[in-house]
Amino acid sequence: MGLECRSKLLKVAYFEGLSLMTRMGSLSHPLLLGFEEIERLIDRAGKGSDGGYPPYNIERIAPSEPDRIELLRITLAVAGFTRDQLEVTLEDNQLVIRGRQEDDKAREYLHRGIAARQFQRTFVLADGIEVRNADLNNGLLEIDLVKLEPERLVRRIEIGNAKGASVR
Repeated sequence: MGLECRSKLLKVAYFEGLSLMTRMGSLSHPLLLGFEEIERLIDRAGKGSDGGYPPYNIERIAPSEPDRIELLRITLAVAGFTRDQLEVTLEDNQLVIRGRQEDDKAREYLHRGIAARQFQRTFVLADGIEVRNADLNNGLLEIDLVKLEPERLVRRIEIGNAKGASVR
């Protein structure tokens, strides 16, 4: 069964709600070698549904003229959180933002419409993306990312002459 036929079969099975015994990944083409890690990251990103809280934006910031470095900015709406209640970490190419609030036991609420919430939001970063900084202003957590241009590497591979090898 060819790759195109398998792809159509997977699409039909997906839309019809069928389960397949074998799973063929989207990066399993014979010419794509060593992309298992990328496929795993794609699967992880798809499973990481953390609801809709907190809402966020991702924007591209135009590069400045002198350095021409492209910036990306993730902005999360975290009203009510202080710097001490927020944590931004980078774990294996995953940017993880956590927020933890404690209930104030000393307060007596007549009506409570604003709950103390906890959240975790995860973004999978590609190789070459680095976190530049994070700032909290007016209830918005802004995380700036730098997209570095990878070095172009060309290497010539010498073809050896295997002496004593059998000829077919």
